[in-house]
Amino acid sequence: MIELEVQVLAHAREGLLMEIGRVVSASGFTLQRQRLVPDPHGALLTLVVSGPARRQRALDSALGEHERVISFEIAPAEGAQMRPHFALTRRIDHSDYVPPPAPEPLPAAQPAPATPKRPMPPAFDASPAPALAASFDTVPPISRVEPRVEAEPLLQGEPSLPSGSPSPVGSPPRVEPLPPPARPEPRWVTDPEFALPQPPPPPAPAPAPLDPYVEIAPLPPDVTAVARLLADVDELYPQRLVPALLDLDRTVAPGAREPTLQLAGQRIGEWLAMREPGSTMLGSLDEAIAEIGVRALSALVAVDAQGSQLHLRESPLCTQAGHSGCAFFSGLLHGVLTPVLPSHEVSLFNVCCRAWGADDCVLAVSE
Repeated sequence: MIELEVQVLAHAREGLLMEIGRVVSASGFTLQRQRLVPDPHGALLTLVVSGPARRQRALDSALGEHERVISFEIAPAEGAQMRPHFALTRRIDHSDYVPPPAPEPLPAAQPAPATPKRPMPPAFDASPAPALAASFDTVPPISRVEPRVEAEPLLQGEPSLPSGSPSPVGSPPRVEPLPPPARPEPRWVTDPEFALPQPPPPPAPAPAPLDPYVEIAPLPPDVTAVARLLADVDELYPQRLVPALLDLDRTVAPGAREPTLQLAGQRIGEWLAMREPGSTMLGSLDEAIAEIGVRALSALVAVDAQGSQLHLRESPLCTQAGHSGCAFFSGLLHGVLTPVLPSHEVSLFNVCCRAWGADDCVLAVSE
């Protein structure tokens, strides 16, 4: 048996855990823990699975042919600590950045040397020369006589015409001045092709940066808290056991929450198996699920058995988004089914959970 850490990058997270879980289960591996987080690159899914080493090539081939998988990586698991996802958005650390030194001020500009002024040329004398002035005096001046136009006298009794009235018969027509031609409009006003360009629209605001994902360091189960719960299990089971489990979920550290719930479920499952000493070995896994597994879960939650899969209706431990409590039910089935199977081995895989958006919590059981 080997433990592998599978990292998958997909476009969307809806139903991703269920589909990849089926691929892992069909390849002969068992899910130990998982992590599904959003990222600007897509949905980042990390699975820690265990199974036979000879089936690793089949798992690699099945993931490579899956239509929702963009890329993936498979590597040996390193204990309880999960590695950062290979497609996780990284932030650049600028804490060690040292700004460059300020530039030195430029030296003051020296005044340019004064340019000597050129001497002005002598003023031009426009008076004519003496010889020419004498010749000009001998020429007599030319007198210009303007022609005098005398107005014809009006006949006695002839009325004067007002301005703008038509000319009398026999007289030449009066020519009125033409109005100035209309000035055409410029082409850029009348032709839309030459219209002035409109200013570009303002740029869209930049999207707000996503908050970085904070990974919770995994911790071992809180054995002391589980021991306190088992000390009163006779009084708590079954009516008061769920409120006690919710208190246990809130009091333990976040990194030890799921391992503690799984350990508590396994110990309570073993306690239930010891309460029925007359139970015998059962021939098949389906028979053990129908006769023992469904009966143990029905005291705490509504169960619908569909072959080797158990659908938990409205699990009271999975009401908060992203806060699954299916680890307790997986441990309970492991503790109650292992003593009645001939192989004394059982593998459970959390196919989907209502805390991650599914309608029901589905647990797949295999030997």
